[in-house]
Amino acid sequence: MAVLKAHEGEALERARERLRNPAPGSKIAAARDFGIDLTLLMGTLKLSPAERATRMLAACNDAAKVRGAASKSMQSPRQRHSV
Repeated sequence: MAVLKAHEGEALERARERLRNPAPGSKIAAARDFGIDLTLLMGTLKLSPAERATRMLAACNDAAKVRGAASKSMQSPRQRHSV
């Protein structure tokens, strides 16, 4: 079974170069043309899959907190105090 790890050395530099200068007609070029910020992908390439999952979980938790705060602010003052 293959062990997943962060990109390093030459593999990291190859991946970064593909993101900086995608081949015409490639899926990376299509993503860039669609408006996806490829520089964000470059930063995550240095992370291991476990580190990426940890960041994703933190982002999900933050989004849940924001949703909770937004829903509380939408309640009437009487509803807020009864919770």
